[in-house]
Amino acid sequence: MSEPTAAVPQPAPGADSPTTAPAGARADAPLVAKVTTPAEARLAARAAALDAADPLAPVRDRFVLDDTVYLDGNSLGALPAGVLPRLTEVVTREWGELRIRSWEESGWWTAPERIGDRIAPLVGAAPGQIVVGDSTSVNVFKALVGAVRMAPDERTEILVDEATFPTDGYIARSAARLTGRTVRAVPAGEMGAAAGPRTAVALVNHVDYRTGRLHDLPGTTAALHAAGTLAVWDLCHSAGALPVRLDADGVDLAVGCTYKYLNGGPGAPAYLYLRRELQSRFDSPLPGWNLHADPFGMAPGYTPADGAVRGRVGTPEILSLLALEAALDVWDGVSIAEVRDKSLGLGDFFLECVAALVPAGRVECVTPAAHTARGSQISLSCAGAAEVMRELTARGVVGDFRRPDVLRFGFTPLYIRYADALHAARVLAGVLTGTPGPAAGAPRTARPEQAPWPAELPGGAGTAVPGTELPGPQGLREPREGTP
Repeated sequence: MSEPTAAVPQPAPGADSPTTAPAGARADAPLVAKVTTPAEARLAARAAALDAADPLAPVRDRFVLDDTVYLDGNSLGALPAGVLPRLTEVVTREWGELRIRSWEESGWWTAPERIGDRIAPLVGAAPGQIVVGDSTSVNVFKALVGAVRMAPDERTEILVDEATFPTDGYIARSAARLTGRTVRAVPAGEMGAAAGPRTAVALVNHVDYRTGRLHDLPGTTAALHAAGTLAVWDLCHSAGALPVRLDADGVDLAVGCTYKYLNGGPGAPAYLYLRRELQSRFDSPLPGWNLHADPFGMAPGYTPADGAVRGRVGTPEILSLLALEAALDVWDGVSIAEVRDKSLGLGDFFLECVAALVPAGRVECVTPAAHTARGSQISLSCAGAAEVMRELTARGVVGDFRRPDVLRFGFTPLYIRYADALHAARVLAGVLTGTPGPAAGAPRTARPEQAPWPAELPGGAGTAVPGTELPGPQGLREPREGTP
């Protein structure tokens, strides 16, 4: 994928007209809008051609979607169609009928490692190094304290990305208090140079959650290792959006969430990567019974298990884990290289559309244009961003807002189309010029051939489940800040 071209000259904005789908079209068919300028005509033709050539286009059918342009998958991924049937089976059969037998017969006990091995190819890890469970915050704590305990006593410093999501900073300071270390905040791009003989571990974000800036994981890791420092990476905004090579790049420990680009659902459990060579040295600060070498021996003394199991703590979150496992089915046959290529293409095209349609000076892109420095989101600085995002959502374009003035648009390549990027830019232009948009308030209906709920629950319950309509944006009263 080539680097972005120069911004397109900005024509006078045209009136933003309501968008409608052709008669008889599927509810998720690309929205067709009245073209009002030559620039829009050119962009519409480009979007159609790009969507027609998209190798990932069929993957969109694996999700439950409506006609909303959903650009918040970097905060909460869309619902994969296979999740509800799987959860229904888990609740009615595995819990409802097998009950406690399911820990063995349904594979519940081994789910954290099994699902970790499903995530492993998406982050460039061999099997046996990832365990799924607990929250991102808990896993950051485990990783940081575990790394400090592996470092020599004279290494008394923890480095943290100065622009990190606040939780990482809070946890780093708590870990420092508990281990008698200090914390120093430095820019992520300077982390390798900042490490010295006193540095035990560095906690670095792969992608900045506000700006979408992609940091140099291979180069920073190598520089940290040259200084004798362990590297802990936060992959929340990169896993499932771009290639990650944990094994090849020598990362020591890593954490990530699963509810963004991995589409595991709200509150889905996070994961912890323990490099194989370090597993025997990892001393968890939370030695729960699940990571004991003989968990059912109930011995008063603690003996850690071997392998990635050392990343576990307590009883696995089975319903959330198995929802995530079903969600990961959407990745079957998907090339992460194609995901990255489309992600960059969507970002480039959206910026081109914004440059062509949005009045000059109303927004400023804070996401790097260079592909080597960009994640899978575009962040725009905009005066009155909270109100702008509220109005965008009311018009059926869902992104999110970060204080004080950032509009974030996440481009999730598995289900976002180039036509969606164009539509979002047109609606943004309409909001910023005060052009009336489509009336909000009508429910948005799921595709008839892929309703989100089954007609009956399995197992003979025979109970009809309501909910074939997805709520429209009229229920949203405040600008959403969502998850990081």
